This record gives sequence, structure tokens and C-alpha cells, in this order.
Amino acid sequence: MKIAHDLVMPKILMPIGDAVEALDTFYAYYRLPEDGYEVVVAGPEARLYHTVLHEIPPNPDVPWDITQERPGYHLQASIAFRDLRAEDYAGLFVSGGRAPEYLRYHPDLLRVVREIVNAGKPVACLCHGIEILSAAGCIGGKRVTTVPKCALDARQGGGTYVNEPWVLDGLLITGRGYQDNTVVLKEFIRMLKASAA
Repeated sequence: MKIAHDLVMPKILMPIGDAVEALDTFYAYYRLPEDGYEVVVAGPEARLYHTVLHEIPPNPDVPWDITQERPGYHLQASIAFRDLRAEDYAGLFVSGGRAPEYLRYHPDLLRVVREIVNAGKPVACLCHGIEILSAAGCIGGKRVTTVPKCALDARQGGGTYVNEPWVLDGLLITGRGYQDNTVVLKEFIRMLKASAA
């Protein structure tokens, strides 16, 4: 059997930065190609980035009020935000972690996020990723979910925060965190296929 090497897969944009959440990111990074999508990892610069593990430690003897951050794997960004063109992508996947806290100030990232949303392409977002969509002005009038400590970010962006594991509103699927990866990715892939039909 001959394999077609010149087959072009639709591209999904995945913006990351240092302290992006490992499970949010790597689940989609490996899951999307299984359905024929190329994940293009972008960062402030085209370089290697550090992922982190974000969770409230389950040890009741040492309580935490907020997520603890520990080092995760590394992931290479192949393109810088300034070089992104929305027309190259079939959709957008936004991870959580601490990275969105500073990525939301990057004008080229906000530009391409707005362009993708305005073009009516599917978007998936987990956890703190809502900070990027909010800063880009892309959730106004939408029902969204996120980790509860980012509910204010959702509301400030004009979204209606819903405390549910995942929420689908039009071509936007949002999830609270990596625990919701399976449903979020199923819906995202369904939307991508429907948009291409």
C-alpha cells in the first residue's frame, strides 16, 4: 500500500508560552492528528517552552487554596505570533495554565485569535485559556465555562460564566480544565468536520 506523502492536513493553531498546562496542551496536541489535523504550536517566539502541572495537591495534610505549579514536559513552538495568518488555520485550540496571564497582552496573538473567531472557525478553550479569548474580545454574549477562579475574566470579556464541566455555544467549546479534555476534544473535532463539509 502506497502512502500519500503530499496529503495536506488542515491546521489547528495552538498558542503556548512558558507555564502552559501540560495535560490541557498535550492531550489535544496528540489527539487532533488522530483525526487528520496538523497542530501548529505558536509562541511569542519560535523556541522551546516549559509546560507545567497545575493542580490542587490531594494531600489533606498540606492544604492549598489555589493550584500548585510543578514543572512539566517541554514543547517546541514552530512559529512566532507575529508570523501567524488566520487563513492558514481551520480552528483554534487554547490551553490553560499560567501562560494565558501574560500571552493575553500579545497584540499579534490577539489579532489572529480575533481573525479566526470572526471568520467563523471552531474554537476550543480550556481553563485559563479564557483569559486570551476575553482579552481578544471574542466571548461577548457567549455562554462559557472555565476554572472557577477565572469566572471574573469570562464576565469581564462579556461572556456569561456557567459553572459546568463544558459548555458549547455556537462554534465555541469551553471546558473547566484537563478533566474535561475528552468531551471538549470530541465536540471540537465534530465542529471542525462539520465546518469542512
